[in-house]
Amino acid sequence: MSQYIFPCALRQKAKAVFLAATLSLAGIAGAGAVELKPYKENLFSYRSVTDSGFGGDFLVVDYSKQRDLRDRDEIDERKVFGHYVSYKPRRSQSSYELKANGRSIKYVGVGKAKGGAKAVVIYIHGQGGNRFQGMNDDSFGGNFNRIKNLMVRNGGAYLSTEFTDFGAAGTQDIAALVAYQKQLSPRAEIVVACGSMGGIICWNLVKNAGTASQLAGIMLLGSPRDPGFLSSGALSRKVPVFMGQGSKDSVYNWEDQANFFKRIKSTTPGYPIKFHLFNTGSHGTPIRMTDWRLVLNWMFAQ
Repeated sequence: MSQYIFPCALRQKAKAVFLAATLSLAGIAGAGAVELKPYKENLFSYRSVTDSGFGGDFLVVDYSKQRDLRDRDEIDERKVFGHYVSYKPRRSQSSYELKANGRSIKYVGVGKAKGGAKAVVIYIHGQGGNRFQGMNDDSFGGNFNRIKNLMVRNGGAYLSTEFTDFGAAGTQDIAALVAYQKQLSPRAEIVVACGSMGGIICWNLVKNAGTASQLAGIMLLGSPRDPGFLSSGALSRKVPVFMGQGSKDSVYNWEDQANFFKRIKSTTPGYPIKFHLFNTGSHGTPIRMTDWRLVLNWMFAQ
């Protein structure tokens, strides 16, 4: 893959742009801003960024199935090698239930899920998933274990939840959970990360002015675009958006998602949005490969 959706005039030396972006992240956190400290950077940070555009907001990240899956997993896609994980977060892992809108919302949390968190990350699964998916330490190359550790070790909370559906009721469930976490931790930066079809809920949250005001960002991991976002008034609220996509995703075409990113950039040039394309990656690759610390620190700094 040699051509991407950004024009040649915007293409830059990938290593230089990525280095500049990383260095800027290290120094832009202002007084009081949350900044996650490094955790297993040598294992989870991007190995190689092969191309970039839009001032570093669009990155092409090299993905190797041999290196990043077969050499990383003791059992392919089921159990990562032990040095990728730390089970420290299990000490605080508990199941919770929130009653809202006449329904019961079940979720699992680690860290300061009961309150006093500096930051909260809520994971929304895709079709066929459940609240336990985002708590699985060994699947997806240990990347869920990494976000659990990042939040626990930095005074935050990480939740993986279930919800009624991918429509209005499910959106209400997650909005209620966001509001409840904001009540428990009023100063927390709250980010909702959505896998696959769960991205429908992420887009719905930022289109709602009340919920959007409580969010520090949304992360779309192999998720669909939402054309309604452009006409919803959400652009003016500038909730940071991250889009991660595999170039061989057979569920959602990466070019459709990338062109949507480009449209947001052209409509609102200053909108805080980033797109990371995992070259040769499949539908689940963004969950496996996204650098949580890099993306979250960028969002918190906004």
